[in-house]
Amino acid sequence: MLEHMSAVIAALGVVPSLGALAGRLALGAVVGVAAAIVMDIPMWRQDEGFTPAYIAASVLRRTQPDEIGFLDANVVHHVAGALSGLLYALVYLATDFVLPDLPLVGIDVPSHLIATGAVVASIYFLFSHFVLPRAGRRIYEERATAVRGQWLRSSLVFGATLLILAPALFTGLS
Repeated sequence: MLEHMSAVIAALGVVPSLGALAGRLALGAVVGVAAAIVMDIPMWRQDEGFTPAYIAASVLRRTQPDEIGFLDANVVHHVAGALSGLLYALVYLATDFVLPDLPLVGIDVPSHLIATGAVVASIYFLFSHFVLPRAGRRIYEERATAVRGQWLRSSLVFGATLLILAPALFTGLS
């Protein structure tokens, strides 16, 4: 029934087919993981290193960041990248549905910019205002400013990667 309704709606030209939607969501997750991998570079080069990933993993595990292993921190970081990529795809699809088309290199520019901005803002604010305060009093009081600054820079790298990589992968998928 759902596939039939999707086919009728797609035939009317209102929204893409269910397969195209699933393809965009899957590509969003792939772009998110790729952006998280690129984001690893500035994270390692900064003083606080991979601290945000350790903090996020420690909050999920309900333990201290010192008790988190490298593998756990990496898994959480890259899964968060995939989820952020899904968010990008969802925001892109929602705005693409309501905003006029302004295609450039196979992607609608307004939807792309809004989705990228929404993802960068959400990953920064989610970590800074929900995850970091739950990491423990010591880290929050002693290193919060440094960790937030690093996370802002890393989030911007994530966004820059989305700006470049998403159009490259989404081109040709309509």
